Amino acid sequence: MGLHLFNTLSRSLESFRPLEEGRVGVYACGPTIYGPAHIGNFRAFVFYDLVHRTLEWLGLEVRFVMNFTDVDDKTIRAAAERGLTLEPYTAPFAEAFLAEADALGITRFDLYPRATHYVEEMKALVQRLLDRGMAYQTEDGSVFFDISSFPDYGKLSGKDLEQVRTGERVADDEYGKEDTRDFALWKGAKAGDEEVGAAWDAPWGRGRPGWHLECSAMALSEVGTTVDIHLGGEDLVFPHHEDEIAQSEGATGEPFVRTWLHVKHLRVEGRKMSKSLGNFITVRELLDEGVSPAAIRHQLLSAHYRSELNFTREGLEASDRAVNRLLDFEARLAALPGVPPHGGGPAGPGGPAGEEDALQEAAEEAMARFSAALRDDLNVPEGMAAVFVLLNQVNVLLDRGPDEVSPAGVHAVREALGSMDRILGLLEVGRRSRTVDPELAAWVENRLLQRSEARASRDWARADEIREELSGQGIAIEDTPQGTRWKRVGETG
Repeated sequence: MGLHLFNTLSRSLESFRPLEEGRVGVYACGPTIYGPAHIGNFRAFVFYDLVHRTLEWLGLEVRFVMNFTDVDDKTIRAAAERGLTLEPYTAPFAEAFLAEADALGITRFDLYPRATHYVEEMKALVQRLLDRGMAYQTEDGSVFFDISSFPDYGKLSGKDLEQVRTGERVADDEYGKEDTRDFALWKGAKAGDEEVGAAWDAPWGRGRPGWHLECSAMALSEVGTTVDIHLGGEDLVFPHHEDEIAQSEGATGEPFVRTWLHVKHLRVEGRKMSKSLGNFITVRELLDEGVSPAAIRHQLLSAHYRSELNFTREGLEASDRAVNRLLDFEARLAALPGVPPHGGGPAGPGGPAGEEDALQEAAEEAMARFSAALRDDLNVPEGMAAVFVLLNQVNVLLDRGPDEVSPAGVHAVREALGSMDRILGLLEVGRRSRTVDPELAAWVENRLLQRSEARASRDWARADEIREELSGQGIAIEDTPQGTRWKRVGETG
């Protein structure tokens, strides 16, 4: 397969091989659905999509599961403030997330399990840890994992057991645990939990699952005892993923995850995103402003996942232009006379002199560079560079005129472009915004015909008048050797 990934567990680049040949199981930590997802969240989710698309592009059968956290301190507090129980409070945020993910071209995963639907599996996991002597109960009905019972604790994050402190979502003494380093598997029910329906009966006491337990139960239930790839943001390495390893391997005795991939933080206009700084941005806000979904997707893909990404308005404008160039390029290829439809037609011999077709050669070079980039730890910025090198090379050849073009060569370019976009998803998302009302398209074509007739009769004033009329309706035109092309102004995919 030739795919190399940086495994957080080994802190090195490794050749990826799934546990079962030809099939790969992936688990990704999804959103906590207590409010709208922000642009930083979506950096991770677009990265998940990149992983998903790349694995399928490489010919693997993928089982991809991403959870929704619908019960934790944040969802309980927010639901209580609204006077609602968990389900009616969290459900709209799950629906909004999926709608925004669809807008950005994030391919639907196989399953989106919600934590509240897996409480029985969580209780069974707690019982196994109790039976193995790796967990203990407290007087209020809580259950804690004893990290001293798991010698490998800290192997993912590199933290020394003696230096481990309580995780950010675990209160120091609220539940009466024995050691500040231990983490909650089950939290004894409190009045606020009962109020929003976040309490369940268990043999050791009524309560609710700990946050870390939820992901282990869902991953083990829906992906398997050993997960090929586990995804998340870098902030989840400790304590969340460290705790997942301890409780999962403690319960099963088997390796929990073979490859861990973590995406780095996003900054906004050079600063950490914060409501107090006024740079807290949600995807919905950007879409409501009229920002192109493809431009958002492009900027989120513009930096390697292990590098910090600075999300800026200027960057969005640059991404907007980049997507426009891709869409214009695709349209230019489609408009060439005598070119077979995308996906059809043989890749026959090349140019007039029988030499190797320059377009075919450019397409092959681009595919080789793109494939090498994605196989090298999902280096999508390098992959996108290969796409734009191809765009520039082909445009130069097309500008020279029809003698430089063969149907087979154009077909090869279109095939390469389509293949690369199966991973990038930029054209896929961009085309949606270029869907034109048939009546508008007919009106534009009629005006272009009149303009062509005016130009043929050298009535330049009339031709300019029609151009201005089109411009007034948001239509930009470009005269090319292959004819006049048009698009809506500001159109970015």
